Amino acid sequence: MKKLLALSAGLGLWMWRKQTQTTRSQVAPPGGQKQMETRMLEAGAALLQSKSPLSAMNLYLDGFHFFADDMKRQMEAHHYCTQVNEDVIQCVIFDGNKKDARLIGVEYILSERLFKTLPDDERKLWHSHHYEVKSGTLVAAGIPENIERQLMHKVISTYGKTWHTWDTHKDPLPRGIPSLMMGFTEDGQMQPELVRERDRRFGISTAERRRLRSHIPMPELVPGANWWQGGRTVQIGLEEKDFKKD
Repeated sequence: MKKLLALSAGLGLWMWRKQTQTTRSQVAPPGGQKQMETRMLEAGAALLQSKSPLSAMNLYLDGFHFFADDMKRQMEAHHYCTQVNEDVIQCVIFDGNKKDARLIGVEYILSERLFKTLPDDERKLWHSHHYEVKSGTLVAAGIPENIERQLMHKVISTYGKTWHTWDTHKDPLPRGIPSLMMGFTEDGQMQPELVRERDRRFGISTAERRRLRSHIPMPELVPGANWWQGGRTVQIGLEEKDFKKD
């Protein structure tokens, strides 16, 4: 898997420079323009400070999420991911792929093998990637399609836990508490205009990707994932607690 991701990253970087698959941020938060002192500090930090965790994020995935308690609230999610090992991937999520993109959440991805080790209550927080892969809506934009298909052979059996911390479609500031997000599981759930607009920007065809992935076997769902399908869901809330000094 790591060799595949390394190959994908190298090819993706080359392809990215050849294409204009750009998506700007959804919001401009209030605040003053950067001063010269701030820009100088940024330039110095860029030259002198190590960014090893960021440089390890060599996989870019674009897909769609919805709020675990409200399927009507849907959005595109740009994932920048690190392959921790053969069974764990960690991603930061932005609302775009330009320098102005806003950080809106995180996603942890586990192999089916590790997901099966989770207790039932924990599984309620996770969603499958079966439909996202088979439908063509999850893409590794910028890499050759045949390499992307090899990657999707690996991703299709994984499970993700996603928290969004900023709804840039609604709020210019990251207010409130994190929201649990889910992934789509069948046709008719996703707002078609989201896919059409993404395909237009990226110059791709989700329908064609779906056709090319038709031979990828559909795994059986591990019980407990996609818990919202049973009519119940999970979200977190604020709770006041006593402060402990010792």
